[in-house]
Amino acid sequence: MSEVEEVEILLAEDSATDAEVTQRALKKANIGNPLLWVKDGAEALDFLHHRGRYAGRASARPRLVLLDLKMPKVDGIEVLRDIRATPALQTLPVVMLTSSSEESDVVRSYALGVNSYIVKPVESQKVFEEIARLGYYWLIMNRPPS
Repeated sequence: MSEVEEVEILLAEDSATDAEVTQRALKKANIGNPLLWVKDGAEALDFLHHRGRYAGRASARPRLVLLDLKMPKVDGIEVLRDIRATPALQTLPVVMLTSSSEESDVVRSYALGVNSYIVKPVESQKVFEEIARLGYYWLIMNRPPS
């Protein structure tokens, strides 16, 4: 199996620093599920729809999508809208993991079917704790449909 076929967590995040913190926090929490980091919403959609550089990958979908709200090319809202409009992806758990605490962003995300909306804490230790809890819940405790 190639690395792309083993993806269980899709992280769509345009900040290299935030992506690295997320990856380290998951590892520190002993969540070793294979993760793929994509740098914008367009690449996330390419991965989910098997397009572009992901055209030949196996049809398995990730178990979880961690989605930043404000990204270049295609923002998190548009990625979420596309996921919920695609029958094969509709039940995919999507967590907004963003620095935006704007009430309008929260409302819009939930209206489009996000499963959870988490505002990234500013303090690095709290970021680690939040991501560890997030990973534990969505990858260990949560039971998604088959």
